[in-house]
Amino acid sequence: MGQFTFPVEAGQIMLFARSVGDPNPVYHDARRASESEAAGIIAPPTFVQSSAQYDPDYPLRPHAGEPWFGSGREPTGVTEPVSGGGRLHAEQHFEYFRQVRPGDVLEVTTIPGGTWEKTGRRGGRLVFEEQVTEYRDAAGELVVRARGVSVRPEKPVEQGAN
Repeated sequence: MGQFTFPVEAGQIMLFARSVGDPNPVYHDARRASESEAAGIIAPPTFVQSSAQYDPDYPLRPHAGEPWFGSGREPTGVTEPVSGGGRLHAEQHFEYFRQVRPGDVLEVTTIPGGTWEKTGRRGGRLVFEEQVTEYRDAAGELVVRARGVSVRPEKPVEQGAN
């Protein structure tokens, strides 16, 4: 189980909206946002995913002084996967209880969810694993619940298999 704090800032919201190509002024223009149904700046729907950068154990972010798998062929000499062991991201679901807004300081808690198996057409057994992440405000109220599902094949798919 992981737990950390995620401070939400207006600049982060604006940059996230720009990075996903959403020009809606409710994400960056305080005047126009205040005149909207949202009554102020709000975060885009998948914004809470950016909280991973605040997680001290997030395996996909480089850490000073530690080898990192990078994005090149062998940029640091790390040849083993950082985590996941061949897992693929399969699904992501969000349940919202209220809008995420600048000034929120969210307590983020991730726990394991369910695990189940299916038989794949090419790779044999597929193992699905769920993680549930809850984002709670300073009053302890649930703001967002995210459910992510990863899939891991029992064995690698053979080259040339259809």
